[in-house]
Amino acid sequence: MRIGIDDTDSPAGMCTTYLGAVLIHRLREAGIRVTGQRIVRLNPNVIYKTRGNAAICIEAEGDADEAFRIASACIEELAEFDEEKTNPGLVVAEKKLPVSFYLQAVTGFCTIEEAEAVCHAAGARVKKWKNGRGIIGATAGIAAEQADMTWELLTYRSHTDKGERTVETESLFRAEEETFPHTWDTVDTENNCIVCFPHTPDPVIFGIRGESPEWVTRARGYVHSQKPVMEVIYHTNQGTDAHLLDGTIASLVDGCSYRLTGVVADTPVTGRGGHVSFLLSDTSGKVRCMAYEPTKGFRDIIRSLAPGDEILICGSYKNESINLEKIRVITCPEIVRQRPPLCPSCGKRMKSDGVDKGWKCRRCKTRAEEPETIHEPRTVSPGWYEVPPSARRHLAKPLCRGIPPA
Repeated sequence: MRIGIDDTDSPAGMCTTYLGAVLIHRLREAGIRVTGQRIVRLNPNVIYKTRGNAAICIEAEGDADEAFRIASACIEELAEFDEEKTNPGLVVAEKKLPVSFYLQAVTGFCTIEEAEAVCHAAGARVKKWKNGRGIIGATAGIAAEQADMTWELLTYRSHTDKGERTVETESLFRAEEETFPHTWDTVDTENNCIVCFPHTPDPVIFGIRGESPEWVTRARGYVHSQKPVMEVIYHTNQGTDAHLLDGTIASLVDGCSYRLTGVVADTPVTGRGGHVSFLLSDTSGKVRCMAYEPTKGFRDIIRSLAPGDEILICGSYKNESINLEKIRVITCPEIVRQRPPLCPSCGKRMKSDGVDKGWKCRRCKTRAEEPETIHEPRTVSPGWYEVPPSARRHLAKPLCRGIPPA
């Protein structure tokens, strides 16, 4: 069977992955064999999300009715019911659910009614609390299947502990140094900051993301922190670009994330707050692309683009613009400009003598037929560029995992 849980946390505390860790322990105590556990991230643009829009799926063998009872009790004990926007959902399914529901949930939007219909068709056990929106994520978590998966080791303190976390900063940088690129997003070395623990009062102490259980365990061995009450290694769709759709500008839907190929249509500009923007065009239209201030040095790459550059972009479309996650510069031709030539006699710039009439020095009366041609060097070259770890979304695939296909 698969046990799906979602929407148990709030900005004030709790974490659905923590509740999953507690449930794994209680299932084992009850004699139910846990064979796997997954974090399934869904569409990062859903407005109802608390933080990273993650559902939990636990794979197990045993009495499904007993598992359903234990999971229900766990949610009722730990979920943040006092928070208005917390609406937990539980699904226990002994049959596979259609992967199409997961794909819809990770790239778009699903309704409670659609989730209920999928569960009913499979004979799954379902329980909703409050408006029950959490059954969408619970259903999608159970339905999730994809070839490319990663791993995350999570350490937890008690859910009642809402004070400052104690993690030795130097040890996190050592873990990154010793295990990158097999693990990633533990720290942001370029901006000298920590990425792997939250700044909210939830039970997570820190997490290590990587390509295998062995590598996240090795990295964890370098980290010095307060003593965790639990540690769990989850299989996950994080860092896989599972949220991206291939599309064109005319096909963009608000709240979805895309891969688009087009041409830079104007000179990038830095606006208020340090955000950098430019227009991208393809044969179907134009769209504004944004590199926001938190992307730090990535904005310099965007500023170095020029009209006519062919690029591929990845990012989320919201409010009529695309929030960039990474780009591939396909072509960036040399910039060639022309300006009036210098007068060979006095050294001043000549003036145009009229359309197709060349240039003339007003002082010396000397003439020239050809303008001065300037070849400007480019500060960007073809290749992939990404936002720093501190600005990366959970689902975005870091380039250290391999260059995406063209």
